[in-house]
Amino acid sequence: MEISQIIPHIEALIFASDKALPVVEITELINTALGFIEDRADIEQVGTAIDGIKEKYDSEFYAFELKQSGGGWQFLTKPAYHKTVALINGDKFIKKLSTAALETLAIIAYKQPITKSEIESIRGVNCDYAVQKLLEKDLVIISGRNEDAVGKPLIYATSKSFMDYFGINSADELPKISEVFMEELVKATQVSRDNMDEETENITEQHLQEEHVVEGGEMGELHIAVGEVPTHIHADMHTTNQEIKQDKQKETDDGEMS
Repeated sequence: MEISQIIPHIEALIFASDKALPVVEITELINTALGFIEDRADIEQVGTAIDGIKEKYDSEFYAFELKQSGGGWQFLTKPAYHKTVALINGDKFIKKLSTAALETLAIIAYKQPITKSEIESIRGVNCDYAVQKLLEKDLVIISGRNEDAVGKPLIYATSKSFMDYFGINSADELPKISEVFMEELVKATQVSRDNMDEETENITEQHLQEEHVVEGGEMGELHIAVGEVPTHIHADMHTTNQEIKQDKQKETDDGEMS
């Protein structure tokens, strides 16, 4: 089977499809469409053809690209043209969710498969309405029943539309919760060298002001910083004390002579 022979047909299938097409389905459709009996296309050949198509549309000359998303392949406009495309689509593809619905969706995404009672146990409130809205928007599906639980309750999981919307192929590609938390914790405040020097200078200046003793005022008056212990006294006070001592000594000497 010539790969060049099936490439145009693969492009046409993916372009015309309103959902992501997995390789297995593309292979079946190609063989059915071309009526191959003996020389049938296999999954490996289709995969090689898809790689060639992807490389072709990765070129800057195209506004769209072939991308694997939602468990299959589809043509999507490149992120650079998002604003342009939004002008004609408006809010058509925007799925607005309430806070309760987002919380419920996050629990289902990370804990799937999960029952409604388990969701309510985590959130602490009733989630009937939130789950119903998520089902209506095709973001979650009922994937079966929990046969081991009492009453065999329904279990919920994310849908292909959810994976397509977030550009992933399976729940394993969701960001790890620990990674999200670490991203927040590791965000340190960046301090420039200039700011650090300025802050150090301010602290030093403040420290010096606290230790500084201001001398002045009337004789015998001492001005010091609040909370500090005087280390010395005014010079005039020192002189006055010396004079008093000298007068007392003189009186003592005069008394002994008489």
